[in-house]
Amino acid sequence: MAVLSKQVAVPKSGFSPIPVIDMSEPESKHALVKACEDFGFFKVINHGISAELVSVLEHETVEFFSLPKSEKTLVAGYPFGYGNSNIGRNGDVGWVEYLLMNANLDSGSGPLFPSLLKSPGNFRNALEEYKTSVRKMTCDVLEMITDGLGIKPRNTLSKLVSDQNTDSILRLNHYPPCPLINKKTNGGKNVIGFGEHTDPQIISVLRSNNTSGLQINLTDGSWVAVPPDHSSFFFNVGDSLQVMTNGRFKSVRHRVLANGDKSRVSMIYFAGPSLTQRIAPLTCLMDNEDEMLYEEFTWSEYRNSAYNSRLSDNRLQQFERKTTHDNTLLND
Repeated sequence: MAVLSKQVAVPKSGFSPIPVIDMSEPESKHALVKACEDFGFFKVINHGISAELVSVLEHETVEFFSLPKSEKTLVAGYPFGYGNSNIGRNGDVGWVEYLLMNANLDSGSGPLFPSLLKSPGNFRNALEEYKTSVRKMTCDVLEMITDGLGIKPRNTLSKLVSDQNTDSILRLNHYPPCPLINKKTNGGKNVIGFGEHTDPQIISVLRSNNTSGLQINLTDGSWVAVPPDHSSFFFNVGDSLQVMTNGRFKSVRHRVLANGDKSRVSMIYFAGPSLTQRIAPLTCLMDNEDEMLYEEFTWSEYRNSAYNSRLSDNRLQQFERKTTHDNTLLND
C-alpha cells in the first residue's frame, strides 16, 4: 500500500535555505540558535564522526534490508524490530521498511538479529560505535545551544540525553525504488515514503545516502527539498525542545517522498530523556511563569500520547496551557 500526494513544486536550482553549522567554530552557537528558531532544522559539518564508520554501518544496513522478507520478519516487533509499510499502529503507511532499536547505551540490549547476517559482529560493532559517536555529537550540539541561549549550567539540555536510562531510539530506514511513480499511470503524483510529522523527542539526528527525498515544512507552509549530503548530519528540533524553549524553537514538520529510480537509506537517532523526566518550559527563558505556553508533562506521558496518535497530528496541542482568557470563554 502507498500514499499519494499532489505534485510538489521543485525548489529553484541551486537554492537551499538549510542552515549549515560548523561544529569546529564555537561562535556557530549564535547561528545554531537562529536555525532552531527559524527552521527547527540545520545541517552540521566538521562533526568529527568517522566517514569509515558511517560507510560500514550503511553497508551492513543495506545487507540487512537485502535479506528475503521472510527472514526480516523474523525480527518484527513493536515498538522495536522490523517493520514494513505500516508506521505505528494507527493507520499510517508509507513506501518504507525499517528497523527500530533501543539506542540507550546503558540498556544492555544487543541487536535483534544476530543470526540473520553473514557478519553479525560487524553490524553489532558498527551500531554500538555509531550510537556512541552520535550521542556525543548530539550532546555537543545541545551544549552549543545552551551557550547560544545563555543557559547555565552548560549541560542543562545535554544531561537529559546522556544520563543513565535515557529513552533514545535508533531507526534505520530503507526506501526502495518505487514503481508507482509514473506520470502516465498516477497523474504525476508523488508517493509518500514517510508521512509528514514532527519528532516527539528533544532532538533528532539524521544521516542518509545521496538519494533525495527528505523535505521540511517552512513557516509559510511551503515544502522545501533538503539536498542530500552523505558526509554531513541533519538535526531536527523535536517537540520536547520546543516546549522547553517555550515555543522559541520550532519542532520542524518533515516528510520523505519515495524515489522512482534509487534506493534511499537513512539512519535517525532520536535523543530522548528518561521516561520519568519532566518536560516544561525552562524558567530561565521567561520573565515570569505567566508566559508559559505549555503544561508540564513527563516524557512517558508524551511518548504514550505520540504512540496513540497519527503521524500528522499536532501532538502538542493537548498540552498547550489554557490562558485566563481561554478559561473565561469555556465558562461562559
